[in-house]
Amino acid sequence: MTDAAIDLKLKNLFNGMDANNDGYVEWADYQRVIDWYLTVFRTDKDTRKGLALQVGYQMLWLELLRHANGDQRLSRDEYVAANRATSVDTSRFNMVEGIPHALFDIIDSNDDDKISKEEFAELMKLWRITASDAMETFTMLDRDRDGHISRQEFLRATWKLAYAADLATPGSLHFEHL
Repeated sequence: MTDAAIDLKLKNLFNGMDANNDGYVEWADYQRVIDWYLTVFRTDKDTRKGLALQVGYQMLWLELLRHANGDQRLSRDEYVAANRATSVDTSRFNMVEGIPHALFDIIDSNDDDKISKEEFAELMKLWRITASDAMETFTMLDRDRDGHISRQEFLRATWKLAYAADLATPGSLHFEHL
C-alpha cells in the first residue's frame, strides 16, 4: 500500500505539473509554477523570498534529472521514480525541507509567520482546487484550530505528502482533488 499510495500522489502531481499535457514535465513547467507563486503572492523574483523559491526548485529539478539519468524532460514514470529517489536521497538536497520553507515564506504574503485562509485559498488555485475543497483541506491542516496554518503545521503536512501511505492524512488531501 505504501508504494501505491505515494505513486498515486506523485502521478497526480505530475498531471498538475504537465501544463501543456504533452506527457512530460520539463523545467518550463517548474518555471511556470514559480512565476505563478511570485505573481499571485506579489513577490519580486530578486528578493530573498523570490530567490529562495527559484533556487529551491532549480535544485529539485537538477536532483530529479540526476535520478532520471539526466534527460531534460521526464515522462510520468520517470517523474515518479525520480521523485521517490530524490525524497529518500538527501545527500545533496532535501526536498522535504528546503522547498516547503521557501513556499511557506512566499505564501505567507503578509509576513506574520502563518498562512491565513485567504492565502491558502490562493495557493489552491494553482492546482485548480475549488474553494470548498481548499477550505476542507485548510481545516485539516490547521491542527491546533487557531484559524491559521503555522510553519510547523505546513512542514508536517509536506512531510506527510512525501512519505505518508495514508491518502487521508492532511498532507495528502489536496492530491485527492488534483
